[in-house]
This record gives sequence, structure tokens and C-alpha cells, in this order.
Amino acid sequence: MNIQDYIKRRNNLKEKVKEGIIFLSGNSLVPRNYPSNPFSFRQDSTFLYYTGIDLPDFYLIIDCDKSEEILFGNELTTEDTVWSGAKESIKEIANKTGIKCTKSVSELSNTIINAKSKNRKIHFLPPYPGSRQILLSKLMGLDIEKLIENTSRELIEAVISQRSVKSDKEVLQIENALNDVTGPMHIKAMQMAQPGIYEYEIVAEMNRMAKLKNIDFAYPVICSVYGEILHNDTHGNKLQKGQLLLIDAGAENQLHYASDITRTTPVGGKFDSRQKAIYEIVLNTQEQAIESVKPGVKYLDIHIEAAKNITSGLKDLGLIKGNIEEAVQAGAHALFFPHGLGHMLGLDVHDMEDLGENLVGYDKNIKRSSQFGTAYLRLARTLEPGFVITVEPGIYFIPQLISLWRTGKKFNDFINYPESEKFLDFGGIRIEDNVLVINGGHKVLGNKIPKSVTDIENISFTIQ
Repeated sequence: MNIQDYIKRRNNLKEKVKEGIIFLSGNSLVPRNYPSNPFSFRQDSTFLYYTGIDLPDFYLIIDCDKSEEILFGNELTTEDTVWSGAKESIKEIANKTGIKCTKSVSELSNTIINAKSKNRKIHFLPPYPGSRQILLSKLMGLDIEKLIENTSRELIEAVISQRSVKSDKEVLQIENALNDVTGPMHIKAMQMAQPGIYEYEIVAEMNRMAKLKNIDFAYPVICSVYGEILHNDTHGNKLQKGQLLLIDAGAENQLHYASDITRTTPVGGKFDSRQKAIYEIVLNTQEQAIESVKPGVKYLDIHIEAAKNITSGLKDLGLIKGNIEEAVQAGAHALFFPHGLGHMLGLDVHDMEDLGENLVGYDKNIKRSSQFGTAYLRLARTLEPGFVITVEPGIYFIPQLISLWRTGKKFNDFINYPESEKFLDFGGIRIEDNVLVINGGHKVLGNKIPKSVTDIENISFTIQ
């Protein structure tokens, strides 16, 4: 990205919001256990999108009426430089993003007060960190509990409309994350999936590969032989032959664009017949879903077709019975596929989720389902060129859920519980890729990461 990219983004935002003052807040350092021992800094993605500034404690005011922009920050003191070294001045930082006016953070409050005294509209986004909630509460004179209801719908929708459609440069950044780190680290993880290895050893190697590129994971790594736990982020199990290792992991690149890939590998490198049968259902479902991705198609419809495909495959194996259409309409498939098919991807792994998942993934014509399983679909809206999405169907055998549903005699007309309970030790399988919506179709981003049964089994399992 260059100066003109950020200037163009801000000008576009001003045109969409039209009037009033836009207040965008960067993030601050978050203490781990005391102030001078903070977590690694991660900038707010929307602030990053409009400024490119990847430093803590900066704030931006955009005056839509006067077409002015002010960057607020604090110069380093001599004491700061002793601990942190010399840094660029606020003016130098502002120049790099095309902002002409800078002020001290101490002047922020007066600027907001002046705007409020003139009854000017002040637009701000939903605040997710506690520090920002406190700051906005003081600046706006609102109780923290009242902040969300006073956020600007105009600003939220304007940001979503911009960030949803990725430029060619942004797509290259996502592919950079995929090709430089995420793809290679998944292949390495497949090679390491051997009996006797601990999950944390694999995560450590993946982390090493990311750190060698001076980048971090885009989200906590899921690396587990208990893949039926959808967001399992513990890594203490020793791998045993006959298990499946599900890894959902993605790096973010230097500009913080995320990648998000899932692969499921048999420990020891060979699928048994039962694993292969389930795996092929998931793979077939994913490939059909990807082929369906194109502009003008509702992602909700692709999700429902994926559910039908999974249900059909499980019926062939004797785990589901009855009419497939009726089973999916009733929600019986969610025993085995209890999550959505995918979500938006960009500067956030669940892109813009802080702005409101329903506003990002749904629209006035497509409302969120209340049905278990389908209710977790993060993206349902009609696809447009420039969207980058994940496609990630899965099949899981969750002992607690199977027991609960069977005890409650739920969907007895559709679920063969005696057969399903033979899979209580199975775990879960998910396969995920990142897909760009283009005119007339789609493009799977990044270099090929093995996912067919043959490709996975043919990988060399030598730990280097």
C-alpha cells in the first residue's frame, strides 16, 4: 500500500458518510499482568485500513464537512527513548499516510467538545477494547452501556462496504500470507503428524516458521486430535496411530492481512477405510461448494447445498435416514455439521466482526436463521466480485451432542443413533480454503496445499 491508497480510502469514506465528524481510534498496548509487561501490539484493523499506522495510541478525526483530517498522537519523551529508542515524530508518521494536520492527544477532548457544542454529528464505531470504551465514554459523555446504541450506522455500513471488496493489492497481501508461511507450515505439520509427537511440538514448529518471516498467527491455532471440538485451542495431547489431526491455522503477513486454512491429516500418514469415507464426503462437499462461488449467488444457498451434500454422504454410510431435503430443512444435519460454511477474510480472520456480524454477513433481504447450526453461518449475503471468503465444511462426531439429542429423541426420523454412536471416538474432519470472488466465478487463493487423500498420503513423513 502507498500514500495514495490511504488517501483514496479516506476520501471514499468521507463521500459515503457525507456529513459530521468521523472518529477512528487506534489500539493501545494491553498489559498482560502489569502495565510495563504488555501483550504484543496489534493495531485496530479499521484504523490500519485507513491510515496504515501500526503504532499504539493514535487517533484520527475526519471532518466530512470541511474535508479535513487530524491525526492525534504523543511525541516520545526523553524517558521514552531511553526504554524504547528514538522514533519518528508525529508529523513524519502523518506524512507517510497523507495527513497534513497533527495534534497532541491532549487536544482530542477539546476537539470533540467543540464539535458537540455545535451539535455536529460524531460518528464512531463499536468499541471492543475496554480502554476504548472508557475513552469514548469520557469523550462522548455517555455511560459505557450506552455506547453501542450510539454508534454510527452510517459509518459502520460505509466501512463494511469498502473493506468487503478487496483491491488487487489486498488480494496479493492475502496470497503473500498464504504462500510465504501458511501453506508451508501446513505441509510441515502434515509431515510431523506421527505417533508419539505432541500437538504442541507441531504448533511450536509452525510458530517458528511464522517468526522466521517476522509475522504472527492471525488467530489462535487449532491443532488437535479432538477435532470435534470446533475451537479447541489446547495442544497437550500425544498423537496416536489411528487418530486424525485437525489443524486450523493461518498467518497474517507484514501488513496484517490474514489467511485461514484447515487440513485434517491421519496420524501416521494413512487413512483407514472409515476415515477415508468421511473425509471424501467433506472433500467432495468443499469442492462442490467452491465451484458454486460466483457473483450473484447467496452464500446461504451454497451453505444449504453443502449441508445436503454432507447429509447425502452420511445417508450412504447409514448414519442418516429418510428424505435428505426434509432432514436439512429440519436441521438434523447439524448434529454432524454444526457450523457455517465460511466467512469474510481480510485484515481480520473473521473480517470486520467487531462491526457486527449480521451487518457484515447479512443484508436487508437475508436474515439470520435461528436454527441450530445454520444460525452460526457468519456469511449468508449475495456474493460480489472482490469478496474474499473461506469455504470450510466439516463432519464431526461430538459425543455430548449425540448423547443429548438421542436422549431427547431429537430427529429420530432422520438420525440413525446406533450407527452414529459407533463413531464416538472418531473426532472431526474439516477442510478449508480461501477463495476470491471474481467476475464470472472464483479463484482459490495461494499455492496448492495438499488435500486429496492421495496427496496427503503421498507426502514424505520425514521430520526435518
